[in-house]
Amino acid sequence: MAGLKYLSGFGNELSSEDPRCPGALPEGQNSPQVCPYGLYAEQLSGSAFTCPRPANKRSWFYRILPSVKHKPFTAVPSGNLTENWNEVEPDPNQLRWLPFTIPKSTEKKVDFVAGLHTVCGAGDAKSRNGIGIHMYTCNTSMVDRCFNNSDGDFLIVPQQGEILITTEFGKMMVEPNEICVIQQGMRFSVDVFGETRGYILEVYGAHFELPDLGPIGANGLANPRDFLCPVAWYEDRKVATGYTVINKYQGKLFACQQDFSPFNVVAWHGNYTPYKYNLKNFMVINCVAFDHADPSIFTVLTAKSTRPGVAIADFVIFPPRWGVADHTFRPPYYHRKTMITYYMPSSNLICSHFSSFSMAVTKWGLQTCQRLDKSYYQCWEPLRSHFNPNWKPSKP
Repeated sequence: MAGLKYLSGFGNELSSEDPRCPGALPEGQNSPQVCPYGLYAEQLSGSAFTCPRPANKRSWFYRILPSVKHKPFTAVPSGNLTENWNEVEPDPNQLRWLPFTIPKSTEKKVDFVAGLHTVCGAGDAKSRNGIGIHMYTCNTSMVDRCFNNSDGDFLIVPQQGEILITTEFGKMMVEPNEICVIQQGMRFSVDVFGETRGYILEVYGAHFELPDLGPIGANGLANPRDFLCPVAWYEDRKVATGYTVINKYQGKLFACQQDFSPFNVVAWHGNYTPYKYNLKNFMVINCVAFDHADPSIFTVLTAKSTRPGVAIADFVIFPPRWGVADHTFRPPYYHRKTMITYYMPSSNLICSHFSSFSMAVTKWGLQTCQRLDKSYYQCWEPLRSHFNPNWKPSKP
């Protein structure tokens, strides 16, 4: 959308106020006795209060009405969004899906929340330790509805169609070849502009970080300055017919009603924000001698586990790049690994999630969607043996 502005930097201390209300940010303190413009102060915490300073996440809102003003939450149907990893028997086979079907708007209006489908996952949102992989397929914008995930962070990867995400912090336009992260507890709504499809990586109990660079040095991979956060934008709108807040809590959906827009934050400051990133800015590190480097050199974001060097999830991309090496077979080697990998296309590159969890596929992913490619195994059948017991090294 033309005219959208952003603040840059990953995990930075940022501040923003809607230019319609200059001076909305209090000076010198977070919660004054009287906030400018008669606003309410509200803190959103993304970590424990006593986390070490580098890991402490929180932002302050200055809003027209506090988010606690709503009717009670009640359970609503969760559709194909689930955290039940025991619906079907385990399947150790390599799996591949055909493109997931997007419903036609002429047949049924489906917005972002109604179009969520869980493909696979593991762990438990209650214990804040796990992962879920979802698809979204939708054709209409969310109207007087917003979503709030109390279980974890959503890393959203558009595959077809751009999405306009309105958050309490402001607006972000996210297109294919871009990603965005909506962190736990942040309310957001999604506008679409036609038939739209994409992927979501959800992590429980950890936030995404930039991976350590080690011997790469100070620069490379995803650079902090290329991550963009929205600027403050408020909506002072009454909704007499009711505004619905949908909350994902312990794997289930709940909804409550209120009579005003939740996007009424006039100003904010902090280091706990939604953000987006254009994957074309990724600085690829590659081999210039021989053999292939491990795919960890393509990690954009990581959600660390409590075990050093082991991730709940790594988000990895394989962008166009020069592959310069001597005495090395061009395609990557065959690879058996203990980490589970889920690949997804995103325009002109491949994205993947690596996880230390042993993910289970849902009933929807194996059966209901009817998009599982049952002939996938056949692509390996033409492989034949080239073994020659009489082989001798060639003379120099």
